[in-house]
Amino acid sequence: MARQRIHNRRSGRGSSGTGASWISYSDMMAALLLIFVLVLTYSLYQYFTMLETKTKELDDQRLILDQQSVQLKLAEDNLNDKEQKLIVIQGDLDKLKIDLNDKEKELENLQVILVSKEADLEAATLKVQEQQDALNAQALRIDSLIGIKAAMIKDLSDSLSSSNLKAAVDPNTGDIKLDSAVFFETGKSTIREEGKELLDQFIPVYLEVLLRDKYADYLGEIIIEGHTDSKGTYNSNLKLSQDRALQVALYCLNMPGLTREQKAKLQQILTAKGRSSSDLIMVNGVEDPDASRRVEFKFSLKDAEMIDEMNRILSGE
Repeated sequence: MARQRIHNRRSGRGSSGTGASWISYSDMMAALLLIFVLVLTYSLYQYFTMLETKTKELDDQRLILDQQSVQLKLAEDNLNDKEQKLIVIQGDLDKLKIDLNDKEKELENLQVILVSKEADLEAATLKVQEQQDALNAQALRIDSLIGIKAAMIKDLSDSLSSSNLKAAVDPNTGDIKLDSAVFFETGKSTIREEGKELLDQFIPVYLEVLLRDKYADYLGEIIIEGHTDSKGTYNSNLKLSQDRALQVALYCLNMPGLTREQKAKLQQILTAKGRSSSDLIMVNGVEDPDASRRVEFKFSLKDAEMIDEMNRILSGE
């Protein structure tokens, strides 16, 4: 076309100016069109290049977004797990709160019981203290009684010895054994004159010691016991021993050498007992009949049973 146009121009050099102008205009339009095409082509190239770049960037962003979506999903799942764990923990916490409330109620109940127990303990402690005080008082009483009895036994021994009376005093009990043959004939309960003489000497000395002012408040009882050997039946020996003890007691109560006060006191504390053959005197495992037939004078102090029980406890019986 360009060649044609040149040819035409050369062949038409003689044409009019209008045709030349038209050809210049056409060339100009063709040039403009070419420039437009070039600009459009470059623009399209730039557009597609930019589009490719943007597409690649978009793909990269989409990939990043997908990765973030995955991470978000993982985070959401993790959050859901944590929420489930939180629900479980909250449930455990609620249960613990309930248990805590129950424990607090139990603690309150225990505190009430503790207060009650403390009151009981204080009362028990006070009672124990009172019992301890009473026990201490009893211990002092026992010590006093033991000391009193020992002093009475010693005074009895000393007084009988100084009066030349052959009557042995048991150093532990204060019991005095008198030979029954001196008082009675065999099988009899009437006191012989020899026995009366012995009682007239023995009883004043015996009572003088036991009824002294320092012992009078402690003396509880004087016991006259009659004993037999094993000959005969128990029942007959019981009657005989009782009759003998009674005769000795009556003789003592009616003894003219006693003062009115001594007789009055004796009436309050004197007891006669028959023991039959229940307490025989044994020598090397064999009965001694002469020693078994006897009259015993015994005395006991007030609270003597308490002393005996305490002695049994202390001796482990």
